Amino acid sequence: MRIIFILYLIFSLSTTLNAQHQEIGEKPEVWKEKEIITDSTSILSAFRRGKFSGNFRYFLMATDNSQSLTDYYANAIGGGIKFETARLKNFQFGVSGYFIFNLGSSDLRIPDPSTGQHNRYEIGLFDIEDPNNKKNIDRLEELYLKYHYKNSSITFGKQLLNSPFINLQDGRMRPTEVESFWAEINEFKNTKIELGYIFSISPRSTVGWYDIGESIGIYPVGVNENGTKSGYQGNIDSKGIFITEITHQVNKQLKIQLLDQYAENIFNSALFQINYESKVANDSKLIAGLQLIRQDAIKNGGNTDPLKTYIQKGSLSWVFGGRLGWKNKQWETTLNYTRITAKGRYLMPREWGRDPFFTFMPRERNEGFGDVNAFMGKVAYKINAFPLTASIAAGHFDLPEVNNFELNKYGLPSYNQLNIDLRYKFSNFFKGFESQLLYVYKEKTGNTYGNNKYVINKVDMSSWNFVVNYQF
Repeated sequence: MRIIFILYLIFSLSTTLNAQHQEIGEKPEVWKEKEIITDSTSILSAFRRGKFSGNFRYFLMATDNSQSLTDYYANAIGGGIKFETARLKNFQFGVSGYFIFNLGSSDLRIPDPSTGQHNRYEIGLFDIEDPNNKKNIDRLEELYLKYHYKNSSITFGKQLLNSPFINLQDGRMRPTEVESFWAEINEFKNTKIELGYIFSISPRSTVGWYDIGESIGIYPVGVNENGTKSGYQGNIDSKGIFITEITHQVNKQLKIQLLDQYAENIFNSALFQINYESKVANDSKLIAGLQLIRQDAIKNGGNTDPLKTYIQKGSLSWVFGGRLGWKNKQWETTLNYTRITAKGRYLMPREWGRDPFFTFMPRERNEGFGDVNAFMGKVAYKINAFPLTASIAAGHFDLPEVNNFELNKYGLPSYNQLNIDLRYKFSNFFKGFESQLLYVYKEKTGNTYGNNKYVINKVDMSSWNFVVNYQF
């Protein structure tokens, strides 16, 4: 029987090799472009009926720091392709990849000479782990198998995820990606249930994939509660992240969201959020929201050594948020508030995503702080005839003193922030193109004690961002 099996294997292999062989002078058929498949029940048919999509992106970013501090700029361009098969017996396969080139930038390797601080924003357009890399910046992004059942699905592999704590945080060239089992269940009326186990992450501005513990500390780590540099990079052990999320549409006005995220051996974060919309006169709506987050350390927070752990043993933090606003087809305006209590720092690895707070404004975060009062107002106007969307947001963020290390991890003083955001979507011949101009100004309101390391790339600075996307 073994001889028969070996002969069969050799025969099969030789047949395959012959099928791949072509004589010199024959038309190349490596991709088999000319073959037309009409059978819809084969794997080949699922691939032939699949869909391609793509993106090209140009990003110009510049930071104007105050006084004699170093300014920066960078130009990045990139593109990528995604392919997803048609469904075959309820299965789908998807794959995507992306490349980035540095078209010209400041030398992002050199720290500011007066403070010793490195570039913060522009480096994120490329590979933060290798600032010398200007050409070979590419990443296998999605690689997944998805199974559909009625209105639900389960996906295994590398994929995009946009949950409150782990999300795309797409403010550079490419977003954060995860490798996971992810189930979306839509079999219950007005209720969506999402269940996931994440075991690998590729953070924004990187090209590699990392285990959960390894992913924490790729970005700047800040300080421990005693003021020494945090030592958790490469020292956190975790088997993965477990997420349960339930979203229930109570009625046309009220939506409730419950989420629990368990990062094994590190911490548990739970979110409760209510979003409310109610019609008022002339097609306008009143909008409101409430948010509650609780975070607890698990065991030793990732490492038994307090100087190498991510979150101190026994740590607890609370976050409260509120939103009130009004909108119609063209206008939307909101007033937002976030309170992080003084019980402890609210921590969430910045490699995993951005803040879910109502007061979040692009180019800054309030993760890593306790005893925070944040206020933000935003007005957005959509001109359908162009179509152009313009928004302006202003916020005041009252943070602990920069030398209050127990509640201020990153040495960021209190500040005011202004964002002006213009977005234009092209049509006709240029359909598929979109552009964005984002201007950010952050003004220092807290004490920096004459130390510019608390100023550079943080406050008294402007950030200019111009982005062009082409989607196809």
